Amino acid sequence: MKAHANVTPRQEALAHRALFQAIASLQSPEEARAFLLDLCTPAELQAMADRWAVVDLLERGLSYREIHKLSGVSVTTIGRVARFKASGNGGYATASRRVRDAKRPREHGVHA
Repeated sequence: MKAHANVTPRQEALAHRALFQAIASLQSPEEARAFLLDLCTPAELQAMADRWAVVDLLERGLSYREIHKLSGVSVTTIGRVARFKASGNGGYATASRRVRDAKRPREHGVHA
């Protein structure tokens, strides 16, 4: 991680929290797209998209080699995603579950 001169750990934590709050405020994929296109370089956005694609492929039970062949993502990155998916902060699991739940047909017009 890049170190910032003259930035305390508290300031860094507050900056992270402000970013997370901004992301959480977004209300649609279109808003998220616009925000991330403004915030990230094309390479940063591609790296995040690659990691997110790997989550789905891992959940389908594909091997690292199969994932690499299908996606072009390096085996090192695949391993990192798998490691964080298994014992990270739970972010991949939460987002994956919510995306999966949102795709399910809603019964009797009830929204989750």
